[in-house]
Amino acid sequence: MSATSVLNHINNEKYNIYPIGITKEGKWFLYKGEYENIASGQWEQDNENKVSNGLEVLVDKKVEVVFPVLHGMYGEDGTIQGLCKLMNIPCVGPSVMSSAVCMDKIYTKYLLEHGNIKQAKYVVVTTFDYKKDSSVFVKAIEENLGYPCFVKPANSGSSVGITKAHNREELVKGLELALNHDRKVLVEEGLNAREIEVSVLGNDDPKASIPGEIIPAKEFYDYEAKYQNAASKLLIPAALPEEKLSIIRDLAVKIYKKLDCSGMARVDFLVDKDTEEVYLNEVNTIPGFTSISMYPKMWEATGLSYPALIDELIELAIERNNS
Repeated sequence: MSATSVLNHINNEKYNIYPIGITKEGKWFLYKGEYENIASGQWEQDNENKVSNGLEVLVDKKVEVVFPVLHGMYGEDGTIQGLCKLMNIPCVGPSVMSSAVCMDKIYTKYLLEHGNIKQAKYVVVTTFDYKKDSSVFVKAIEENLGYPCFVKPANSGSSVGITKAHNREELVKGLELALNHDRKVLVEEGLNAREIEVSVLGNDDPKASIPGEIIPAKEFYDYEAKYQNAASKLLIPAALPEEKLSIIRDLAVKIYKKLDCSGMARVDFLVDKDTEEVYLNEVNTIPGFTSISMYPKMWEATGLSYPALIDELIELAIERNNS
């Protein structure tokens, strides 16, 4: 859906577009069909331009810029970025290192702890240690975090594999689910908080958008709420005092720079409903780009249209590659 939205908003008179899709099985396609079939998944069935194991050529032309719209592993974890780097092709979004660090929620926390960035308390669980004695981790989580708590695969996108546990039974189920997605799991205390997001854009001198607020239709903003459930509300600007909004914007830029991001990222915060303390939630280096996604919507509210945003991202990728 994000890819379809980008294709529908990019200036086709300014750019020659070559949509390339990658299936879960690792097959690459040069897609020449209708863009709407990408969103529905039909593109995989009606496409004959298939490449496997890198034995054929998809595009026999010089590629000026790659715009990755790939959420999760092998998309925003530095792998595609590294491939582009090896070929000296500008790639929209952060570098290999920054992408990899931001993808790993645990390492993001480790790095930002040294930057005095307030974050929710957490416990790290690995497959190897959990299999040796799961009760040790359950006890540590209950004693240090309590309920409710969030169970997250360390490396996943779009809230895939994330659950909220209110008791031991839900915690164990959540850990088993998360460990099916990743060998490392992050368990965080469940703050009574509002979900505030900021779009950041730029290289060495980044700028932040007007912050927005997510009011999920469900208990938290999971995959279904992000991409399938239109009942969730998006408020732009977030209903916070101007002073607090300014603090959050400045903090988003600070975090962006500490993680050496470039091009773009969406920085997500939690604002405690009782104390109004601001906590970092996570940093997304390839945020959603659908018609209901916060990253483009917050820039539109700040005065930057979707097509102009795409132009800016492409220019930033070229600028960074040439620097």
